Amino acid sequence: MSALPATATVATVSPWLRRTAQAASLTVLPSCLWRLVMAAGVPLGFGVGSPHHHSQFPGWGSLYLVLLCLFQECLGLAAFGLVQRWGEEVPRWVPGLGGRRIPRLLVVLPFALAAIAVTAVTIAMAWFWNSVNAADPTAPRGIGYWAMTLPYIPMLLWGPLLAVLTTAYWRRRRTHG
Repeated sequence: MSALPATATVATVSPWLRRTAQAASLTVLPSCLWRLVMAAGVPLGFGVGSPHHHSQFPGWGSLYLVLLCLFQECLGLAAFGLVQRWGEEVPRWVPGLGGRRIPRLLVVLPFALAAIAVTAVTIAMAWFWNSVNAADPTAPRGIGYWAMTLPYIPMLLWGPLLAVLTTAYWRRRRTHG
């Protein structure tokens, strides 16, 4: 058992992998910030009749957007588990399990599936983004379109970065336990 605190970075993780985990966690932030602005009721260019029109916010839709952002941010921050001690060993404060090694596949399988799914979804979104928005008469145009589009571009990197981190985690755990 290790004497390192649960938040310590694993010694065998290179600095570039730590930066990769930081980048992966940050890829979700711009789209969340854009959604939070929408949830606050700031006009973002959606036309009247759109469920995203600023007249619909704040309201119950705002709660949905905030919860979606929290969920997405938690998923984004989970990338740190691939480079931190708590991704390899259950933190000591967890009753009954604290200090136990986490089976490698219990981490690798969900992250590998997430990397594949996120990559597929974001590529599909990027591929159809313009045609979907062009077909929606209430979608933002001009500067509103770009204000909506640009925050989603970093998400294209999320899946590939997770794949890199997951592969490195698998290799490190195979070599070092």
